[in-house]
Amino acid sequence: MRMRRTLALGASLLVLLSACGTGGGKPTIKIGSDGFYEAQLVAEMYAQVLEKAGYTVERNLGLGARAVTSPALESGQIDLKPEYIGSGLGYYDKTKPSGDAAANAAALQDILAGKGGGITVFDYSPGEDTNAFVVRADTAAELGLSTMSDLAAVQDDLTWGLPPECETNPLCGGVLQDVYGIDFPPANLEALAACDAPIAEALDNGAVDVAELCSTQPAIATFGFVVLDDDKNTQPAENIAPIVRNDFLEKLSESDRTAFGKLLNDVSAKLTTEVLTELGVEVAVNNKDVADVAKAWLTEQGLL
Repeated sequence: MRMRRTLALGASLLVLLSACGTGGGKPTIKIGSDGFYEAQLVAEMYAQVLEKAGYTVERNLGLGARAVTSPALESGQIDLKPEYIGSGLGYYDKTKPSGDAAANAAALQDILAGKGGGITVFDYSPGEDTNAFVVRADTAAELGLSTMSDLAAVQDDLTWGLPPECETNPLCGGVLQDVYGIDFPPANLEALAACDAPIAEALDNGAVDVAELCSTQPAIATFGFVVLDDDKNTQPAENIAPIVRNDFLEKLSESDRTAFGKLLNDVSAKLTTEVLTELGVEVAVNNKDVADVAKAWLTEQGLL
């Protein structure tokens, strides 16, 4: 169930006009995203619906990991980014994320209200994309692997494919070491970008034996990978929400703020887990352009 939220920016906000806006007086918005394809795809959706509504959009997609994009948002290098609310919350406070999407969104909003002059969390999607640790089917059968806990006893026999930021990510390196008893860094480690084709290909061709993928990643079904059960329930709800700097929202009239929020929330409302997976196939398997995939889906949904 999605949490509805009314923007409460206060009646005292000044209505500012941007000199760099479009003919309709709407300001330019700088949209960024994390590096992997799904984050770029969702950011592109936001960009296209806002352009349709008359906004000028500066795209800064694929900037890198959260350690790059969160400071970029806080400092005003970008105004908006899609955020996975569990990991986004864990970035600021590793004790807060849970399996409750509404609780994660509310806690993230509490934290972001004090960051970068204030950042607003809009509605989150019904669909989510969680972290998944996966192995090849032959590895699972040979070593009897079905849960994350099974990895500890054979950790030194495996080559691990993990993202470069895993060591500082409490939901990656923190979980492996503190919860599952896996030494970090593992003895045999290949640093590969999360949720991208190369890490899945490395797992498939045997360059690595266990990898962190995203649960909506098409490669899991394509290659028949086994997703290990997170038997200690370490991964939080990872629904996606647009988060926006308040100083950008302050540039809009009250009516434009309402319409702006509706544009983003209407996209979120249609992003189910199934949709995220299906669109991932188009980008990651069929090698279609992110902008083309976003446009086709938004048009089909009546959002363009």
